[in-house]
Amino acid sequence: MSISDYLRNRLIRFEVLLHRPAPSATRMAETVHLPGRIVAKGVLVRSEASYALAVLPSTHRVDLERLATILGVNELRIATEGEVMAIFTDCERGALPPLGRLYGLTTIVDASLAGGSEIVFVANSRHEGVRMRFRDYEAIETPIRGRFATMVSPRRRISHRRAG
Repeated sequence: MSISDYLRNRLIRFEVLLHRPAPSATRMAETVHLPGRIVAKGVLVRSEASYALAVLPSTHRVDLERLATILGVNELRIATEGEVMAIFTDCERGALPPLGRLYGLTTIVDASLAGGSEIVFVANSRHEGVRMRFRDYEAIETPIRGRFATMVSPRRRISHRRAG
């Protein structure tokens, strides 16, 4: 099912953001000219028994130890690309919407996203984004909230000055 249809069927107001295909949530944020802290990315994780979907800002990365503690599991790893494709069968490779409930998954959202008024994320393809109110996202997804993401340090650009 398309993400747009899923949201329409639940009477959720949202905006579709069409953009150049983006290989990551960080690139999507740049492409649609929005701060990375409101652009969410989904990361499929696997424990000994099941999968879960971690949702965090594009500017962060998953701390697997913290996430395992929140989920109450001993071991946790990031799912392989094959595992992702087997679950998100209606999504383009590289597009992982933060709607775990739609795919029968437990969703856990980082508290840093929960503080905002809106959320932006990729839909079923890498060229389509969705913008909606965070409270609407939370109402349809009912995610677990936790603190499991750490900010990624921005890359420093090396400038080469000419002597002279």
